[in-house]
Formats: sequence, C-alpha cells, structure tokens
Amino acid sequence: MLLALKVRYKNRITLLRGNHESRLITQVYGFYDECIRKYGSLNVWRSFTEVFDYLTITAVVDDKIFCVHGGLSPNVKEINDLEKIDRFREVPQEGTMCDLLWSDPEMIEGWSVSARGAGYLFGRDTVEQFCHNNGFNLVARAHQLAMEGYKYMFNEKLVTVWSAPNYTYRCGNLASIMELDENLQKYFKIFEAAPTEGKASDGKSVPLYFL
Repeated sequence: MLLALKVRYKNRITLLRGNHESRLITQVYGFYDECIRKYGSLNVWRSFTEVFDYLTITAVVDDKIFCVHGGLSPNVKEINDLEKIDRFREVPQEGTMCDLLWSDPEMIEGWSVSARGAGYLFGRDTVEQFCHNNGFNLVARAHQLAMEGYKYMFNEKLVTVWSAPNYTYRCGNLASIMELDENLQKYFKIFEAAPTEGKASDGKSVPLYFL
C-alpha cells in the first residue's frame, strides 16, 4: 500500500528505509515466507528487495527535523556528509549506512558499542552537537519499541515514534503516528492493535536484540 501511495502521490510521500528493508532481515522476520506462501514464487520478494535498495535513508522537514530510521553515525557530523553514502545497495553490516539504520539513543556520553551487533549507541551530547551543527530542533526516528507509542529523550531533542501495535503479537504496546502542523507543533495519534479474531503468532521465537 505504501508503495502504491508513493506512485500515486510521488511528490507528497517519502519512504525511508529501515534495517528491516534488507534481504537478510526479511528472511528472518517472515516477509520472505509470506511472499512464497501467497505467490508461490521468489519473484515478488526479489522485486520488493530491489525496490528497498532505492529507498531514501534520511529526510529533513522544513530544515528543522531530521528523520531517520535508526539513529546517528560518528561519520556524519554535518548533513552534507550523507552525500558520501553509497546507498543503492543491500544494507551493509558496518559503516555509515548501517549506523543510520541500526543505531539507538542511550543515556550515555558520546558513543558506545551496540548490543545489536550493528550500529552504535549514542548519547545526549552527540544529539545536541549534531542538531547544533545542522540547525535542527529534533531528531525523529523509530527502530525501538516504545510501549506508549512514542518516547522523548534528551530534553525532547529526540523522539522515537513506534507504529507497530502489539509488536510480534505479544508485546502489548501502543503505537503512534506523529503529525506536524504548519508551525512544526507535534501531535501524536495513538492507536492499539486491530482485533486478531483468532490470529496467533506462528510460534517462531524473535531474537531480543530486534525489540
């Protein structure tokens, strides 16, 4: 549906790539299996993953809000550093592109190794410096479960917006969509999971480092 909307309203919709938009993660999390089950062929899955290679990595709203799936990278001090990324590819296991899709904020100073095995943990000082360097008011990202649907950190310099309710059919979390008005005032639409009507998890275990 998102791709169809992008085709229909190409100048009004920007789709950002996340760490799940990769060949490896789609096979771990079930998208590969779903394509095979519904279409009986790898062709649909291959077509989607080829499209994933062309999705945008970051976006900026009115020169004030930096949007990215995961987080920051020590290789990106200024917005122009993003132009150096070779992004038309499968998500690499390290490097700037990997960092942007896999990194997480944490209550630390500077940078630290991430338990995810990809990307970094980054602290309040890192976000403040990045925003100062580029004139941003906010870093908006996803990638981490937020039980109330969204979560502010670092004196509201960073917000995590989580749009998957009851993640993996067992987390019981709310989800949200962040809306902005013409003055960039933020509003959150909170929603719960739709009734499952007997639908259950397929029983596959989900690695904790993806939560």
